[in-house]
Amino acid sequence: MTGRRLKHWGWGYEDQAPTAAQLTEAAEGIRARFGFGGEVRAAVPLEEVEVRAPRLRRPDAFGDLFTDEKYERVSRTLGKAYRDIVRGFRGEFEYPPDLVALPRDCSEVETVLSWAEAEGAAVVPFGGGPSVGGGVEARLGDRPVVTMDLRRLDRLVEVDPTSLAARIEAGATGPRLEEQLREHGLTMRCFPQSFEYATLGGWIATRAGGHFATKETHVDDLVESVRAVTPRGTWESRRLPGSGAGPSPDRLLLGSEGILGTIVDAWVRVRPRPEWKAVATVSFQRFGDACEAVREIVQAGLDPANCRLLEAAEAELTGAGDGTSHLLLLAFESAHHPVDAPLRLALDAAESHGGTADEPRITEPAEAPVRSENSTLTGRKALNISANRPINMEAGGAAESWRGAFLLAPYLRDTFVSCGVLSETFETAITWDRLEDFHATVMETTRRAIAEVSGAPIEGRGAPLVTCRFTHAYPDGVAPYFTVLAPAIRGGEVEQWDEVKAAVSEALIEGGGTITHHHAVGRDHRPWYDRQRPAPFAAALRAAKVELDPGGILNPGVLLDP
Repeated sequence: MTGRRLKHWGWGYEDQAPTAAQLTEAAEGIRARFGFGGEVRAAVPLEEVEVRAPRLRRPDAFGDLFTDEKYERVSRTLGKAYRDIVRGFRGEFEYPPDLVALPRDCSEVETVLSWAEAEGAAVVPFGGGPSVGGGVEARLGDRPVVTMDLRRLDRLVEVDPTSLAARIEAGATGPRLEEQLREHGLTMRCFPQSFEYATLGGWIATRAGGHFATKETHVDDLVESVRAVTPRGTWESRRLPGSGAGPSPDRLLLGSEGILGTIVDAWVRVRPRPEWKAVATVSFQRFGDACEAVREIVQAGLDPANCRLLEAAEAELTGAGDGTSHLLLLAFESAHHPVDAPLRLALDAAESHGGTADEPRITEPAEAPVRSENSTLTGRKALNISANRPINMEAGGAAESWRGAFLLAPYLRDTFVSCGVLSETFETAITWDRLEDFHATVMETTRRAIAEVSGAPIEGRGAPLVTCRFTHAYPDGVAPYFTVLAPAIRGGEVEQWDEVKAAVSEALIEGGGTITHHHAVGRDHRPWYDRQRPAPFAAALRAAKVELDPGGILNPGVLLDP
């Protein structure tokens, strides 16, 4: 594959890497702000990376379907978890694929699977590579491995404007997917943090969380039909708006992480691009009050597109606030009608729990009529805004600051690694009735684990920073997302984080939460996933795996043992 190249070890493209001077400046700023961070170090360049020789010979009969070039192999060895970034930074690529396959259509996917099975090789699916659970790293010892990169399958194949659905190939990245839908005035409206590089097939295989903070929170809610290639035939479900005909074939592929088949395309639900938007930020002095406000809003069925609660420390970290208040970011949107009325109701709920709202920001189509003084827009003092004022959904204020930090976070983590800072996240979900104790336990466990492993103080200057935000909210619970910043143990970063990760994972499972809400299982979450799932279900999944993949070639070690 030619043209602009992604980094072989970190997030983004090679030409996006900061200069040495910029890293030095960043390190000084990090130390001034957090009280930790070390001297700047440089990543091991690709030419100095030692990688084992391929154990498979590239088959010439298939043209350019396979490659054994060093960059192609190294850049597809690891995902983008902290432990992956650190090892890539240090030039440690212990389990590189022997070959990389680059199919252009379904028939070439079949060819790759057939050839690999005959060779006894494992096949690891690869989209944009943003896995943070060890889902793309083939830790398989002596077994040869083919990584199948699906990004050549990136077309919008068909649009059904009547049913508002589109058939899209699995290798389409978020920008590529939206670019093609935009030509039809449509959007899938699925924007995970990895949107820039992640693919539709990856979203489906990992049950990724998307744009909406309520209601249609996961890609699950947007899938109409999936087609996958297995070693024993093609698995394609019927296009239906809903069905009660037995267990759903799509549900089994959602979250399957490549162990049952390679997803090649899917019909997904799309929608007209929203033109009416209404946004506001609400400040709270007590985190518990803010939680109650979120619960009331989602249980009332208001379904805001954005309903993200930032703890005060998280708000300060991302520049959305000054650290004195917890912030609730609210946004409503529609392609068909004004949305200031539901925003008004959400603000009423938030204010009834002690929140203080800023002035809402409204966006409407240019041709939208000016409404009378008796309209819902001007019927509430807090919404004293011109009906024609063209302001973007998250223009200005806390929401825009948070959104910018959210999108930049993966890039900044590379810089943190260079500067000797541990920077990682983990997420979960819990029901409302257990949230208060669960949140307190996880926060305390994380702080103590980091302090003990790192030798840092629990409080005061130089103490590790642990923050929380809610990414998605449901009538029966919420998805807390935790961010960790701490001094890294140079040379022992992986072991340091693994010890912390084990402690917090135990707290998640023992507290009744899930080991992951939208980051998938991969290999890193396996010990806790095995405890979370029912044993009979695990047996049924193994049986399905054996039936579809008797040679055990599909992503061994993910979800199930090889």
